Amino acid sequence: MSDEAAGLPEGILAHHFSSLDRQNEAMKLGMWLFRSTDILLFAGLFTGYAVYRFQFQLAFTECSRHLNITLGTLNTVVLITSSFTVAMSIHFARTDHPRAAAICLALTILFALGFLGIKAVEYSEHFREHALPGKYYASEEVKVAVVAGMSVLSWLLWRTLQGRYSSRYYTGLELGGLYWHLVDLVWIFLYPLLYLI
Repeated sequence: MSDEAAGLPEGILAHHFSSLDRQNEAMKLGMWLFRSTDILLFAGLFTGYAVYRFQFQLAFTECSRHLNITLGTLNTVVLITSSFTVAMSIHFARTDHPRAAAICLALTILFALGFLGIKAVEYSEHFREHALPGKYYASEEVKVAVVAGMSVLSWLLWRTLQGRYSSRYYTGLELGGLYWHLVDLVWIFLYPLLYLI
């Protein structure tokens, strides 16, 4: 079945799928398989963190005193709010409000930029205090995930502005939202482990 026959914008239904439902299921399965590798990676990292924290409790306690809980809390609020705005963008696409969906995606990208800005302020404090282990130390994991997420969101915003998502088709937007929610989920685990415990 062609896109036009299904009432979809051109290029939505790939030629090797017999229906949009089959394509959507394949896309969702692919995204979950991709994200499961991240979940496994972070599960290993969190396990390593727990082992080292148990072995070197005094060092972790001393290091946590150098963290800025206000900035960490602010970043948590920023990311939770960004999860809400990305979820609202999906809702608005489903209900045929593309302009509202685009505004919510733009807000999500602004929140991501805010997160990176707050992290820059926090890291600059650590550099000024020489509180990092080693001359060339740099922790890129969270920043890379946020930048990758922002890239996905920017692409989705562009496609939303083109009218690619509606009540008939919004799977791409849903999958991008899933990616962003899992970026937020990693921070939700990091925040208490680093700032509160």
